Amino acid sequence: MPTTSMMRIDSLKNAPDRAGRYWVTFSDGTKLGLYRQTVEDFGLYPGKELDEQEFARLGEEAGKMSAKMRAVRIVSASSVSKRDLQQRLVRKGEDPEQAKAAVAWMEDLHLVDDRATAEQVVHSCIYKGYGLQRAKQALYEKQIPKAYWDEALEDYPDQSEKIQEFLRSRLDADSDEKQKKRAIDALIRRGHSYGTIKKAMDALSFDSEDVFED
Repeated sequence: MPTTSMMRIDSLKNAPDRAGRYWVTFSDGTKLGLYRQTVEDFGLYPGKELDEQEFARLGEEAGKMSAKMRAVRIVSASSVSKRDLQQRLVRKGEDPEQAKAAVAWMEDLHLVDDRATAEQVVHSCIYKGYGLQRAKQALYEKQIPKAYWDEALEDYPDQSEKIQEFLRSRLDADSDEKQKKRAIDALIRRGHSYGTIKKAMDALSFDSEDVFED
């Protein structure tokens, strides 16, 4: 009969690391960072031996749990779309299929929702005083499906007051052409059009003829 090789657990940390993983070292030097649920599900302890099938299954479950927990940490830190989350997981070293499964798991738990993320992104842009074009860029960068853009942007407010507030913080009656140009460029980067910026400057009685070309 063929001999089945066994993997013995040499050590199992009794306290988790900062990411919540318990590090397990096997007799061949292999180290796995496992979450408590996986440790308990497999009944792991120092000296326990696993055959090849058990060890392979442990590795697979460890990968699944790693992708899930990393997904939770990413979503807790920022608003992300499903596509963005999956790509981030892969970039962090998670298996592509396990990353995909983790995103589906998060969606089932209503922890990731592209429509809700689109609304959050747009609300953030409004709060920061960004123009409509910058909000669209933010949706694109977050990889929000375009099917959700129109709904999220439907009631995008006029940002004239935000533009004026920004200009007042940067310019005064003695500001020269270079200072005005810098302020205008900053507003352009924020997604505002030349037309809306010029109206705001005129409303504040800032001479803009020397910085806007016909």
